[in-house]
Amino acid sequence: MIIGVLGMQGNLEEHEAALRKALSKLGLKGSTIRVKSKEDLDKTDALVISGGESTTMWKLLKKTGLFEELRKYKKPIFGTCAGLILLAKGGSDEDSKKTGQEFLGKIDAVVNRNAFGRQVDSFSVDISFDDKLFHAVFIRAPAIETVGKGVKVLAECKNKIVAARQGNTLVTAFHPELTDDTRVHEYFLKLI
Repeated sequence: MIIGVLGMQGNLEEHEAALRKALSKLGLKGSTIRVKSKEDLDKTDALVISGGESTTMWKLLKKTGLFEELRKYKKPIFGTCAGLILLAKGGSDEDSKKTGQEFLGKIDAVVNRNAFGRQVDSFSVDISFDDKLFHAVFIRAPAIETVGKGVKVLAECKNKIVAARQGNTLVTAFHPELTDDTRVHEYFLKLI
């Protein structure tokens, strides 16, 4: 099994380490690769889109031609923070409208890109993820404002949806790769 980590920006090494640890915990054989081209994407069995700055990532994806390739991608995808934003069907806030950012539409959810405030408002807190306690790190985090049919809400924080799944797409507003707890990555690997 080959898990791609989109190589645009974000916590790439941390996701790769968490995926290796999760694979080992589950007793699965697999490896990770950085995805920077269609050829890289074609080698993967699943993909992680890390955090970063969603508008910058969208522009880089458009420039490299990967945006349309990701729209066609049918394999499991896990998006954290900016990855959640890109995977949503749309954005509700003024920032999304100003930039003209496009979305991949992999999960029937509308997001607010800065739902918890600016960088200075970042925090960590215990939440319930899929009915189990998880220590979540939120960095200038988005949140899901609305979900459509078929979307399972997996976690909430401060009355906002911060993790959800639809089919083989998993999204979190927080950064599970910044903790030693690999359960969210394990959850994703089980979708493959």
